[in-house]
Amino acid sequence: MRPSSPRGVGRAVSLLLLLVLAPLAAPPAEAQDALRALDHDDYDRWSSIQQQGLTADGAWLHYRVNPRDGDAVVHLERVDGSESFQFERGIQPMTTRDSRFFLVRIQPSDEAREEARENRSGQPRDSIALVDLESGDVEMRGRLRNAVVPPESDGWILLHLHDEAPSDDEEEPETEEAQEEEEVEEEADDPGADRDRPEGSELLWINLATGEERSLPGVTTVQANDDGTRLVWVVSTPEGEVDGVWTASAGAPEPVALLEGVSNVSRLTVSDDWNRVAFLSNRETWSTEDADLLLHVGDLTSGGVAPVVARPGDEGLPDEWILSSNGNVSFSDSGARVFFGTAPRPPSEPDEDQEDEDRELTTEEELLEDVVVDIWSWHDGFLQTQQLQQLNQERNRTHLAVAHLEENRLVQLGGPSLLQVSPMAGGDGRWALGQDDIPYRPRVSWDTRYVDVYLVDLETGDRELLLEEIRGSVSSSPTGAYVVWWDGTARSWMTLDVKTRRVVEATRPIPRAIYNELNDTPSPPGSYGTAGWTEGDERFVVNDAYDLWSVDPSGEAAPENLTGGYGRESGIRLRLVRLNWDEPEIPLGEEVLLSAFDTWTKADGYYRAYLDGAAPQRIVLEDLAFGGLQKAEDADRLLFTKRTWRQFPDLWVSDTDFQGRRQMTDVNPHQAEYAWGTAELVDWTSSDGETLQGILYKPEDFDPSREYPMMVYFYERSSNGLHNHFVPGTGTSINRTFYVSRGYVLFVPDIPYKEGYPGESAMNAIVPGVLSVVEQGFVDRDRIGVQGHSWGGYQIAYMITRTNLFAAAEAGAPVTNMTSAYGGIRWESGRVRQMQYEQGQSRIGASLWEAQHRYIENSPLFTAYKVETPLLMLHNDEDGAVPWEEGIQFFVALRRLNRPVWLLNYNGEAHGLRQSHNQRDWTIRMQQFFDYYLMDADPPVWMVDGVPAVEKGRTLGLDLVRTDDNDDDNGGNPR
Repeated sequence: MRPSSPRGVGRAVSLLLLLVLAPLAAPPAEAQDALRALDHDDYDRWSSIQQQGLTADGAWLHYRVNPRDGDAVVHLERVDGSESFQFERGIQPMTTRDSRFFLVRIQPSDEAREEARENRSGQPRDSIALVDLESGDVEMRGRLRNAVVPPESDGWILLHLHDEAPSDDEEEPETEEAQEEEEVEEEADDPGADRDRPEGSELLWINLATGEERSLPGVTTVQANDDGTRLVWVVSTPEGEVDGVWTASAGAPEPVALLEGVSNVSRLTVSDDWNRVAFLSNRETWSTEDADLLLHVGDLTSGGVAPVVARPGDEGLPDEWILSSNGNVSFSDSGARVFFGTAPRPPSEPDEDQEDEDRELTTEEELLEDVVVDIWSWHDGFLQTQQLQQLNQERNRTHLAVAHLEENRLVQLGGPSLLQVSPMAGGDGRWALGQDDIPYRPRVSWDTRYVDVYLVDLETGDRELLLEEIRGSVSSSPTGAYVVWWDGTARSWMTLDVKTRRVVEATRPIPRAIYNELNDTPSPPGSYGTAGWTEGDERFVVNDAYDLWSVDPSGEAAPENLTGGYGRESGIRLRLVRLNWDEPEIPLGEEVLLSAFDTWTKADGYYRAYLDGAAPQRIVLEDLAFGGLQKAEDADRLLFTKRTWRQFPDLWVSDTDFQGRRQMTDVNPHQAEYAWGTAELVDWTSSDGETLQGILYKPEDFDPSREYPMMVYFYERSSNGLHNHFVPGTGTSINRTFYVSRGYVLFVPDIPYKEGYPGESAMNAIVPGVLSVVEQGFVDRDRIGVQGHSWGGYQIAYMITRTNLFAAAEAGAPVTNMTSAYGGIRWESGRVRQMQYEQGQSRIGASLWEAQHRYIENSPLFTAYKVETPLLMLHNDEDGAVPWEEGIQFFVALRRLNRPVWLLNYNGEAHGLRQSHNQRDWTIRMQQFFDYYLMDADPPVWMVDGVPAVEKGRTLGLDLVRTDDNDDDNGGNPR
C-alpha cells in the first residue's frame, strides 16, 4: 500500500501515452479465465426497454429497445412467438382497442437529417407505420405531426400531418415590398391584420377497418370522443376562409360550424358526455385593439353556432379583468358548469407613435431605461431569488371562475387573496376548496408550506374560513363530503365533515402507527399513504407500515384492518395495486391485487385479497423484484419485469396467477461475457446499539481466503434496493456493477440519523458496518475507499475529519461549512437553504442562532486539519442545490494544510453531471483515483501534475504516468 503522503512523484518518472480506455487495474487473471471485467468501452453495448404494452386481447406484445449508441427499435411480437415485426427508429407504439391495428411513429434517420442540412431543404418529417395485425399488412404514411388512437377505438385514428413543402413550380411569393404595402393598407382598416395566428395543417380521420378516410384542412387542435367517431376541431389558415371551430360525426357527410371566421381559438374542451363543447375565442373582438377572448359553449346534440357565455365586464366578473388563455377551461362532471381562468387586464404597452416628444421625462422614466436591480425586502413573502424563478408563473397566473350554464350566470371564485381554488365533487356540488399560502410564505425559507383553508361557494363565490395554518395541503373526498389532510404533529389523518364542520382525528383509534416510524428528520413525520375511498365516501382506506385499514371519516365507527394484520405478523408490506379499474372507488369485498414486500429479506411479490378482514392469499413471493406490472384489458394475461443484481429487467408474461411465466426479451445477452459478482444482505450493530442492514457486493468467483479492496457507497437507507439491477454506465457516482466487475468488494450500508448529529450518525452507522465486513477476513483494511454525492458527499467530508479508516475518498457536491451553507441559495428553485437544516435532510433541527455549536460541530471545514485521507471532490459552478463555494472552501483549506486534494469543476454543469461526455470523463477519473490508491495502479497526469489553465482545452491529463519502482524518495505518489 502506498503511503498517503501529500508529496508526489519526482522527476524520475517516465510518461507512457497509455490509452485511457485500456484496463487500468484489472482483477487478477486467475479470477477472470472465463469472464472479463467491464471497461469504459463496454457501456454502449447496453440497451434499455421502454414503452412496453399488450394489446387488449393479450395476443401481442410491443416494446422499444433503446441502445446507448445507435437507433432505437420498436418490436411487435405475438406472445406465442409465431409472428414479429421490427421498426427501426420507432417511437410511441399504439394499438386500437379491438386489438386489430398497431401504429408506430418512425423518426428520420441521421443520414436523412444530415442530407437535409447539407441541401438546406428543411428537416425531414416523421412517418408512421400502420399494421393490420390480422393480415400482417404494413402501410407507411409520411409528414406526420401527431397521431392519436382514441382509447376505445375499433379502427378510428387521427393523423395530423405537416403540410406539403411548396414545389419548385409553384407561384413565386410576393416581394417583401409588396407584402409591406399590403400590410399597411390592411392595418389602416383592421387592427387585427397583423395579429399572430397559428397556422393549421391537414388532419386525416381514418377508419383502418373500413378504409374510410376524410381530409380536414388547416387544423390546429382536435378533440375526439372515446371511440373516435366524433370530432371537434379548430381551423386556422392563412386565407381565413374556413377558419373556425367545427364538429362532425363519422356517419354525417358534412361538418357543422360551431364558430366561423378569423380568430384565435384556445382551450378547446368537450364535456364527458360529449353533449357540450367550450373554447375561448376573440372572433367577435378580432377587429378591436384588445381583441379580448370570450368564452363560447356549444350544444353538440343540436349543432349550431356556439354562443358566448362569458366576456370581460359581464356581471359576476371583476371590473377590468379578462378571460385568459393561460387558464384551463373544463366542464363539471355533468357538463352543467364550465370553469375558466380570469386575470386582471395587463397594462397597455405605450404607443411610441403617440408619445409626446416634447414632454420631459421624469427621473424614474430616464433611469428605467438602463437600471436593472433586484430589491430584496423583509416584507416579501418569497425571497427575490424564488420570485425570479417563478416569474413566468406569476405573470401567467389566472384565477378560477365558473359559468352556470343553465342559469346563464357567472361567479368569480379565486383572486389575488385566494390563488388556489379546486372544485369539489367533480364541480357539480356546492363547494370548491380554497387554499391560501400567502400569510405563511416567509416560513417557506426555513420550514415548509402552510395554508389557510376555505370553502368557496360555487353559487355565490362567498368564502368561509375552515382551517388555519395547515402544514402542507388538503384535499377533498370524491363526493365532496369531507376535507382530508395529514397532521404530522398529531400523527393522524384528519377529516372535516363539510356539512357539520366537525373535525375528527380519523385514524387516532387505529392501534398501530400510521406515521412513518423511520422518519429521522426534524420535521413532523409523514404518513404511510392512503389507498383511496370506498363508494359514497363511506370509508377512507389508509396504510400502516404493513397493512391496510378502513376508517370511518365521520369518526363514528371503529377502524377495520382490511388485511387482518397479516402484513405485520409476517413482516410483509402490503399495498393496493390498481389494474384496469374503471371506477376510482375501492371495491371492498371484491377481489383485488396487493403488492407484497418482505421488509427484512427484501423478497417481492403479489397477494390476492378481498379487503374483508381475512388474511390475503399469496400468489407469488420471490427473492427478486417485480416491476412494470400491466394486464391485458380483455385477457387473463400479465406483463411485468423481474430483476435482481445479476438479472436485467427483461419482459415476462404470465396468467393472472403468475403461472405459465415466459421470458419475452433478452436485450442484453452479452452480459454473460462479463464478471458480474453477487449481492447479499448483511446486518451489524451500530455504535448506538441499533441493528442495521446493508448490501454487500462480492466479485465474481469470490474467494474468502483472499483480501480484496473495498469501496463504500451510501445514501441514507438503500438496503430495500437489494434486487436493483445496475446497467454499466457513466454518472455522477460510482457504477456499482463496474467496480464489482473489476474486483472490488462494495458495501452499501443503511444510515439512521439523530437530530442535531447528522455527521456523527453517519459515523456511528458506517464505521461499525465497514469493520464488521473487515472482520470477516476478505477485505484489505488498508485498501478501503468511500464515495458519495451531495448528502453522501457531506458525510464523507465529515467522516474523514474523524477517522483514517479510508485510504481514499471522493465527496461530490458536499456541504462543508454549515454556517455559510445555511444562508446559501438553492438556485434551481430560488429557495434559501435554511429549511434544509431546520426541518430537512441536514437534520440540525434549529436555526443557526439557536444551535450555533451544532452547525460548527457538524461542519467538516472547522476540523479540516485532522484530515489525512486523500480526497477527490466534484463540485460544479452551476450547482443549483449546494453552493459550489462549499467545495472550494474545503479544497483551499486542505490545500493550505498541505493535504492531497483535487477539485473538479465541469464548467456549466449542475448539481449532478448532465452531459454524457462529462459523465464519461468523470467516471474515468474517479476510477483512476481509486485504482491508484486501492489497486496500485499508475496515476494519471491530472493527479500528478494537474492541468494548468494554459493547457485547458488542449489536454485532459488522462494519460497514465508509470512510476519508477526504484524512486525511493517520494514513494511514487501524486502531488
